[in-house]
Amino acid sequence: MKRIDFQLMPLDELWTLHKAIGSMLATKLEAEKRELQNRLDELGRKFPPPLKEKRPRRPYPKVYPKFHNPERPSQTWAGRGKQPRWVGELLKAGKSIDDLRI
Repeated sequence: MKRIDFQLMPLDELWTLHKAIGSMLATKLEAEKRELQNRLDELGRKFPPPLKEKRPRRPYPKVYPKFHNPERPSQTWAGRGKQPRWVGELLKAGKSIDDLRI
């Protein structure tokens, strides 16, 4: 193959070469992408997804609040997870958890 000296080429020829290479790369990359997608589709048909991915998550019942802030009744807590700050503050102030029950 004949070696090309890009330093000696005029700007117009270099730009034309650049466009040609860009379009060739785009078509080759698209063909490669299509081929890889076809291979992935074949593998997907041969190996079905694991069972835990097929099953939807079971529905859990709604958890209703069991405690509320007497000073601000809109602040509620179901008793699950991390204890809210207002519960900790009221317990430190001398209230019992039973005083906060709804």
